[in-house]
Amino acid sequence: MDISALQATATRILQNPHYQPPLSLLKALRNGAVYGTKVRFPHALVMILLFRSGPLSTKLSSVLKATKQHARNLATFAFLYKLLMLVQKSVRPAGKEMSSDSFVAGAVGGYYVFGRSKSSVNQQIVIYVAARVVLAAASLAVQPRGDNTLLGGKYGGRGGMGIIGLSDQSREAVRRHAWPVFASLSWASVMWLFRFYPDMLQPSLRSSMTYIYENADHWDSPRNFLWHNK
Repeated sequence: MDISALQATATRILQNPHYQPPLSLLKALRNGAVYGTKVRFPHALVMILLFRSGPLSTKLSSVLKATKQHARNLATFAFLYKLLMLVQKSVRPAGKEMSSDSFVAGAVGGYYVFGRSKSSVNQQIVIYVAARVVLAAASLAVQPRGDNTLLGGKYGGRGGMGIIGLSDQSREAVRRHAWPVFASLSWASVMWLFRFYPDMLQPSLRSSMTYIYENADHWDSPRNFLWHNK
């Protein structure tokens, strides 16, 4: 088998504009899995080995489980987000993108991947995203139009303040639906901000999102399609 001929064929396929949309989904899937592994594995390794009790085998199993979940969730969200963006464009004349597309795709992906399970990994990811959305919204609020550059404990048991009066049934309904709504809106907001106001996002988040989503649309050979971003 001629390896050079296979490489040439693969390069022609990867450079064919006709195959770019479906290939971008695979690249997004790959980027999400790689980034999730790179971020979660060292963090989980340190935190679990240092602060969790139990045998080493159990600790290592927990590290791998957390890493797998983080990588799988980011990969799934990246795939769904890119797919929904493509679907929304495909149903319109001339494939025109609307400003609401990224918000809708982020909301659906955020609910499906992060909103249906309130695991510790999901909570960390969504709260991280939500905090960055708030910071970006604050920067966006004070920036003049057209200028998109950056501006440079213990828990008590006292309960809430009861400002909003709710019945027990209403309170339970809020408690049941709050997390899915929060996760969905957090991801919808951050994907919309990244699409139209990326400079408003915190630099490390913007860098990670560029790696996962924007770089999923760029390659020119099998090497930077599979092994690393261009």
